[in-house]
Amino acid sequence: MKTYRIYINENTLVIADKLPHYTEGLQQIGVEGFDFSAFYTGLGKSAHNQYALVTEDPKALFELVKKSLTIIKAAGGLVRNADGDYLFIFRNKKWDLPKGKVEKGEGMRDAGVREVEEECGVKIHTNDKKLCKTYHVYEMGTKLVLKKTNWYSMTVKGTPKLIPQKEEGITKAEWISAKDLKPIVKNTYPSIMDVIKAGKLIKEKV
Repeated sequence: MKTYRIYINENTLVIADKLPHYTEGLQQIGVEGFDFSAFYTGLGKSAHNQYALVTEDPKALFELVKKSLTIIKAAGGLVRNADGDYLFIFRNKKWDLPKGKVEKGEGMRDAGVREVEEECGVKIHTNDKKLCKTYHVYEMGTKLVLKKTNWYSMTVKGTPKLIPQKEEGITKAEWISAKDLKPIVKNTYPSIMDVIKAGKLIKEKV
């Protein structure tokens, strides 16, 4: 099953070839004549709603949606230390993972390493594999932006001291054990939950 999840404020739009296994609270919307800008406007200030577009060719519909948006590329990391703990940051009153925009001429993987090092004051030892991609829509001036973020599994040597980049609004950076993720799960973004699941820190609900 090919699925694209687009996060819009605190709402989720799923584009897939069949309905997801979770359907509670999920609103299916018509594919024919779908206009993303009109859909976005119609959301208003609503939050925590889930919508689904079911189509035989999810990729084609997703590409059509992308054409109506300004694309910004970003990259970030799920970083593990020698003790098996993971690096989380606290920014804008929520737990998050270090990430940032890709600079001109920079590769996605290199951007992910640079952003982690800048935001948390660590030196990345290995950048192992891409975990997943996340998509987030927001307004930037008069434009609707789709931020595509590639997430990578990374490691550091030992357990280095973390230095949060306060000018980026990061108030805390902490090493947290996979068994102590309850505060994170309670206060993070849906896209970060996707990364946590891709990294197998917690299991997907079936």
